[in-house]
Amino acid sequence: MTAAPSAVFVGLGANLGDREAALRSALQAMAQWPGTRVVRVSPLYRSAPVDAGGPDYLNAVAEIATTLTPEALLQALQSIEQSAGRERPYRNAPRTLDLDILWFGDRVIDTPELTVPHPRMAERAFVLRPLADLVPERVSAVALSRVSDQPIEQLRGADWVAGV
Repeated sequence: MTAAPSAVFVGLGANLGDREAALRSALQAMAQWPGTRVVRVSPLYRSAPVDAGGPDYLNAVAEIATTLTPEALLQALQSIEQSAGRERPYRNAPRTLDLDILWFGDRVIDTPELTVPHPRMAERAFVLRPLADLVPERVSAVALSRVSDQPIEQLRGADWVAGV
């Protein structure tokens, strides 16, 4: 018997190279995994790096339904990052692709490899704004007001990923 799919929210970001193509390619790769489908994707945003330097990021959040375990999903996301040329020379370094598990159903996970819910998501406008587009009932006005000083701009509606 197959496990029921979990609703998972994945943060996507890139600030090096062809950022939009990297995000679109990551979504296409996720849609190819067994037992996984991309349910919906937020609008596309541009934001300044937080606690880092480098060019502006493009950001979005995807809701996926998957039968993968959290650990298998993390490995699959990291594989996509590596395929996109992701390097980790230092914390918060500019990146060709960054994929983070924000929520995995209602699970709370705290292992050396994975912490869910994502530990810094409440501090990041580039996570909260796209999440609020997808699940406004889970992102409070108070949480959004706490990050209102972080510059973020919606560039395109959710149609930026048409065909994924």
